[in-house]
Amino acid sequence: QVQLVESGGGLVQAGGSLRLSCVVSGGTFRTYTMGWFRQAPGKEREFVSAVAWNDFTFYAESVKGRFSISRDNAENTVYLQMNNLKPEDTAVYYCARNSRTLSRTSSPTDYNKWGQGTQVTVST
Repeated sequence: QVQLVESGGGLVQAGGSLRLSCVVSGGTFRTYTMGWFRQAPGKEREFVSAVAWNDFTFYAESVKGRFSISRDNAENTVYLQMNNLKPEDTAVYYCARNSRTLSRTSSPTDYNKWGQGTQVTVST
């Protein structure tokens, strides 16, 4: 059974940085696109960033230039480095695995394995 476990969330002041990690166990990792999504209170879950099996990366416009995604296939881990954080980045951040191998999409409905989420809070 595939399990995704996020870590690295916390409370940080605006302008600060955090690094999220997501470890995948129980299933294939290297051939799947891995994504990060977030959900703020009262809002829908939204795409943040993803890294494909071939290391192609893509980002939401709101985080371009501030966030960086990477993966370590040897460790079955995907990372999200978040710099220059803003209060509007406050949300629960979720790691997810795409439902198909060799697929490159950003819609939450295309991801079928999810972690439990980690809270990121950015104060003013």
